[in-house]
Amino acid sequence: MNDKFNIVPLSGWTRAENKPLVIAGPCSAEGEEQVLETVTQIVKHCGDKVHMIRAGIWKPRTRPNSFEGVGEIGLPWLKNAGIAVGLPVCVEVANPEHVEAALKAGIDVLWIGARTTVSPFNVQAIADALKGIDIPVLIKNPVNPDLELWVGAVERLNAVGIDKLAVIHRGFSSYQKSIYRNPPMWEIPIELRRRYPQIPIIVDPSHMGGTRDLIYVLAQQGMDMGFDGLMIESHIQPDKAWSDAKQQVTPGRLAEILNSLIVRQPEVGQDEFQPLHELRARVDRIDAYIIELLCERMGLSEEIGEFKKNAHLAVHQAERWRQIVQRALEKGKNGGLTEEFILKLFQQVHNESIFHQTKVMEK
Repeated sequence: MNDKFNIVPLSGWTRAENKPLVIAGPCSAEGEEQVLETVTQIVKHCGDKVHMIRAGIWKPRTRPNSFEGVGEIGLPWLKNAGIAVGLPVCVEVANPEHVEAALKAGIDVLWIGARTTVSPFNVQAIADALKGIDIPVLIKNPVNPDLELWVGAVERLNAVGIDKLAVIHRGFSSYQKSIYRNPPMWEIPIELRRRYPQIPIIVDPSHMGGTRDLIYVLAQQGMDMGFDGLMIESHIQPDKAWSDAKQQVTPGRLAEILNSLIVRQPEVGQDEFQPLHELRARVDRIDAYIIELLCERMGLSEEIGEFKKNAHLAVHQAERWRQIVQRALEKGKNGGLTEEFILKLFQQVHNESIFHQTKVMEK
């Protein structure tokens, strides 16, 4: 385990007995009655499958003149609703003033949104406001796919003594067209888990998908990755919601989603599932062989770089690259590999090859 962070293990925050932590509630608090009714219906339909209630009080929006939340007046609505159903409540904060108001209202958990995580200045300001305060904090990934920025936010909170920390994976913005509002890019939270296995990861399928039809699929994928929990937006009348109407579900539909999830073991014991261990051993041998072949390939690239240097040839040869890609696509297709995977793989191999050849050229 990486010792970089001083994080206290919290009961219910790291998945135990295949029961993920579930946070649910409306995207925005619109009124006292709406919050209470939504929360009451969530508990009625979902029972003990939901462990915490959420609602947006301050809503950072892309465009002006959009609904930006009711503000501080909504904090007691949320807190009282949580008391009514016996559950802790959490709210998003974006600056020290929000922190002060939330703490004054007795909010149990804070979360930092994606638009705030992207700014180290804002995160540091929130961290400074929380110095000496014992409260759990959830940190959403930044809007852009930047793992180091995400980790940096965790570092800033941990540095001021916040040791009850978790992260929320809500997907990343992309210029490419996609069926998702924020494509999951699972490889980024997976790398976070590899580096810092002590940090709980909560998946937000509502913001990933941007539409309620994708919530179950994305929630299941999050569970298949072995992550620790889910944050799902729920509203008593989703189509009439004042913000993000398309990605909210009714409390009844939320219950259907949670009841349909297949939650598998995140880890395998050393003495269990012997056939799986044998298959993994074979995979490990293949991986080692792949690395050996790549090292050999880069050695050849350096020899090629030496030749190009002496012959005054450019490092990148467009026609040669086209031929390599074409052969790889044909062979990969015959083996059942997707075109997207082959292109990404060989682009990385090509980039490394160019690096090695350039290194030779610059000697």
